[in-house]
Amino acid sequence: MTEAKTLGIRTPVGILDITISRRAVHRAAFHGVRVRARPTKELEPLWERVRRQIEDYFSGKRKTFTLPLDPDPPGTAFQQAVWKALGEIPHGQVISYGDLARWAGRPGAARAAGAACGANRIPILIPCHRVVAKSGSLGGFGGGLEIKAALLRREHGA
Repeated sequence: MTEAKTLGIRTPVGILDITISRRAVHRAAFHGVRVRARPTKELEPLWERVRRQIEDYFSGKRKTFTLPLDPDPPGTAFQQAVWKALGEIPHGQVISYGDLARWAGRPGAARAAGAACGANRIPILIPCHRVVAKSGSLGGFGGGLEIKAALLRREHGA
C-alpha cells in the first residue's frame, strides 16, 4: 500500500477511521480519531465516494457499497473466501459462523470463519457484523459488541 492516508467519518455509532489510497480502501476502524484530517488532492475523488456511501448507509439510503477494496494485509486464501462470502449476506440479515464457513467452501470450519471475520480490516464495507453465533448470541466484533448490535438494529430497521 503506497500513499495512503487515514481519514475519519463521524457516524451515529462513533468515529470510523478509513485508510485509503488513490485506488482503494485498505482499512476501517471504529473508535477513530481522525475527523479533522483532510484528504490530499489525489485522494479526494475516492474519499468523497467513501464519505457519501458511508453517510448514505447510516441514513438508510444505501444497503450495499460500490467501492474498490484492497484489505491490508490481504489475507490468506481462506480469509479472502470468507470476506467474499460476507459481501453476499443481504443487508438486514444475519448468518451463523457455520453457515459462513460453508459459504466460503469449508463446511465445519466455523471457528476459522470466525477468525477470518476477526481479521477483516474493512468492517461495514465487508460486513462481518452480519455474522452471529449459532446460538443467536452476537459472537465478536472488532469495533465492540455495542457497535455490532447497533449496526444490526439499524439494518433491521429497529
